[in-house]
Amino acid sequence: MKSSPINLSQLVKTHSFWLLTLATSLSCIYFTLIWKAEDLAHLGMSLLFWLAVITLLREKWPSLNLNSDLLSTILGTVLIVIFYLKSLTVPTQTDYFLRIAPFLGAIGLSLVASSLKGIVQYWRELMILFFLGVPAAILTPIFDPSETTAKFTHFLLWYTGFDVTRDGVYVLMPSGAVKVYSGCSGLEAMNYLLGLSIICLLLYPTGKRFHKIITPVIAIIIGFVINSLRVALMLLLVNSGQTKAFYYWHEGEGSLIFGLIEVMVFGCFYLFLMRQDAQPSGELKP
Repeated sequence: MKSSPINLSQLVKTHSFWLLTLATSLSCIYFTLIWKAEDLAHLGMSLLFWLAVITLLREKWPSLNLNSDLLSTILGTVLIVIFYLKSLTVPTQTDYFLRIAPFLGAIGLSLVASSLKGIVQYWRELMILFFLGVPAAILTPIFDPSETTAKFTHFLLWYTGFDVTRDGVYVLMPSGAVKVYSGCSGLEAMNYLLGLSIICLLLYPTGKRFHKIITPVIAIIIGFVINSLRVALMLLLVNSGQTKAFYYWHEGEGSLIFGLIEVMVFGCFYLFLMRQDAQPSGELKP
């Protein structure tokens, strides 16, 4: 087997080279912004979502139509310039730009690469990046499930025999109370698991329509329930005077552990669905 040297002068003249360079640049800027914003939870989920996108692109790369037109190139360039200009300032964790940036950059890059007509080639990748943060950016200003989370947390503790009361978004016990504000409402967890369910359905599709329908619903329920359990745990810690443990589960590594638990529970659920699909019709498993 004889290998030939790479001709860099020819490589840099190719359309695909500059597309890959641009995509790498956008990705590096995005992950740098998340790191500087110290949003470790979103950083971890973003890595997972980007890995799914890269996996899909690798499968279809040889067959992609990389021909654009002037109008599409201009529109895509405008979106990419907006991305770059916005990234000049370090956003906070609550900045909606961190949620919509991947989708914004991907739309711009797709237009530059393949035009408005060819953007349909990337519908799966765009859908994944859409669910990475766009639903949360849309819902957060208009929908706050904090009181619903407080009600469910109160129900869990009351049902298990604890002396607990509720006043709006406050859940109270004899020696302590917690306020369920928007950041602890579980909306972000539900959004992440919803996106994860989309990734699973696109990468490992289930053959049954019913499974496709219930998977996103179950993902949202898992995110809500496990987050409510986290709130209940924090209330019990406050009630027992364990302040350090409270901050660990509220702001420290403990909050990330609950995110991992949510992903694992959903993963087990989806694995169960896939096994059901693989099981021949009418066969009973012991």
